[in-house]
Formats: sequence, C-alpha cells, structure tokens
Amino acid sequence: MTKLRIVVSGGGTGGHIYPAMALIKRLKERNLVDEVLYVGTEKGLESKIVNNAGIPFKTIEIRGFKRKLTFENVKVMQLFLSSVRKSKKIIKEFDPDVVIGTGGYVSSAVVYAAHRLHIPTVIHEQNTIAGITNKFLGHFVDKIAIAFKEAQDQFSEKRKIVFTGNPRAQEVAKIEKNTRLEDYELKADKPTVMIFGGSRGAAPINKTTIESLERFSKSDYQLLFVTGRVHYDDVIKKIDSKSLNMDNVSVQPYIDNMPEILPDISLIVGRSGATSIAEITALGIPAIFVPSPYVTHDHQTKNALSVAKNGAAVMIPESDLTSESLYSEVNKIMSSEDLRDKMSTASKEIGVPDASDKLIKVLTDLVK
Repeated sequence: MTKLRIVVSGGGTGGHIYPAMALIKRLKERNLVDEVLYVGTEKGLESKIVNNAGIPFKTIEIRGFKRKLTFENVKVMQLFLSSVRKSKKIIKEFDPDVVIGTGGYVSSAVVYAAHRLHIPTVIHEQNTIAGITNKFLGHFVDKIAIAFKEAQDQFSEKRKIVFTGNPRAQEVAKIEKNTRLEDYELKADKPTVMIFGGSRGAAPINKTTIESLERFSKSDYQLLFVTGRVHYDDVIKKIDSKSLNMDNVSVQPYIDNMPEILPDISLIVGRSGATSIAEITALGIPAIFVPSPYVTHDHQTKNALSVAKNGAAVMIPESDLTSESLYSEVNKIMSSEDLRDKMSTASKEIGVPDASDKLIKVLTDLVK
C-alpha cells in the first residue's frame, strides 16, 4: 500500500488534539505514513503536545468568531482569509495526499485551503453536537467522520458521513490490566472507584467527594480521588480538617498517563468529554457522568445521555450533585458485581476499539 503524505490540523483543546495524535501514532505503527505535518497555532495547547512528540509542526494565526454580531468579527474574518492564504502556501510546499481536521478554529483555515486546492479532505467530529468549525467545513470536505451516531443529524450532506469512533479508543483498547494501583498505595486486588474531574479538576465534583469521603473510607471497595493539580492543596487541607481514616482512599493531584491505570478501575466518576468516553467504552468501564454545564451547546450532557441510554453509564446533572446522590449511585453500582458486568458489556457494545483503523480506511480510500 502506498504510504501517505498527510497534513493534520486540530487545536484549542485536548479533545481535538489527542484523537489527531492517536491517528498519527497508528499510521506510524502500520507503516502507512511517508511524512506527516501538523498545522496548529503557536499559542494553542497543540504547540506543546505536538512539538513534544517530535512531529513536524507549522503554525498559522487565527481566532474564533464571537457569537454576537460585533465589529470584532470583521477582524476575525480578515484573519481567517489571511490564514487560508498561509495554509495554501504550507500545503503547496508539503504536497499532501490528504488533509484531515479534528476541530478547533485552526482546522477551519487549513481544511478549507486544502479544499480550494482540490486535495482530498476529511473532518473528524468527536462530540454528539458538532462544533462551529466542523459545521462550516462539512459543506466543503469529502468525508465527515463521526464518533457518536447522534452527530449525523448535525450535517446536511448525509452521503459524506462515516461512523469511525474516536481514534483515542484504539490507543487505550490494547492496554492490559497491570495492577498499577499499588503505585497509589491502594490494593491491587480490591474493586476500585476513580473520581476524576478532568486535567484541571472540577471544583463541584471535588467538593461533593470530600463531603462523601467518610462513607467511602468505610466501604468494601477503595477510592482513587484525582483532584486536578490546581485544586490539590485546597482539597488536602479540607480532608485533614476532617481527620479521616484514609486507608481505603488515595488522593492524587493528577495521574500523568491516565489510560494505563484505566484497566484496573471498576467504576469511573467524572466529566463526559468525548475523549474520556472513547477511552471508557473501549475498555468497557462502568461510569457515572457529571457533565460540565459550562461547555458549548451543553454537548457533554448529550454525550453522557448517548452512553447512559444504552445502560453503560448513569448521569448526574451537576445541579443534582450532592454527597448523598454521589455516594448512593456509587454504592449501588459497587455493591453489585452483576450490575457492573451488565454495564461493562453495554459499554463495550458501544465502544470502537478499532477507531483509528476505521478512520485510516476513510483516508486511504479517498486517496485511491
């Protein structure tokens, strides 16, 4: 098979960047890539992640539109047009076989430029609710890859849509149980709940968990409580004041390679971002989702409902999150191995452990 020259673009949040990185990793594993170029922004999170991975990286300058009509949008439009011109120059110099965008404002200019140059184009939408960039690009690209079947309603040109899942799923699907719990002073053979509010943590989840710790510390299962680095010191102060017996609980600021510990987890409590759901369902981990109400179009709630309706998860709206509701839902699931098994089976049924390979087929078929 001919090796691909591919331009990848996606930025702003990890939810756009990590699927792109997982795709690149799988292309390299399968020896299907000749050269790859990642186009992002200098100030975006992608700059650090992509450069650290040693992947060739070029930047353009672009900003997102304001949701209200404002003169600022005139400047944004001018910036978009200049970034399209720069993207065309980058693409012509690299001469790719295919260009893929995984979301974020930066991919709008790069993918649109590729379309104007008659290069095959693909976008990948990770959420149930499509982002503004992907909705715009959906009119121009050759294929629209989606990770949730509900997302197909967001695009008018149904013939372009292909369900692939999220490439991040395949990256974690092959990770085996490796009893890393002992690294966090927990027992390797004991059922474990992990509560984790995302890389920065989530104050409402932390607060409710602290209020529930006394009951968790007396449970038949153990708790790995990941606070997020910015909240850790404050959480420790509040726990110390309670003088709890913490033999059954481990409190950590962050876990650097989170996917590696996931196979050891019996139940996960946290936000319902697209990447988290891809990882959880690829491994079949029962979940309790507390969607962030602060994200665009409340897409985390839609993501959570998509998983919950299959019996793979329970959703607690943040407005309903109390120490009682949290402990009650956790205890209900952890008190029944049969319930956990059913949730795990349902989770695996909606997981896509070969998501990268599915997306690679979309790319290679287009190039053919």
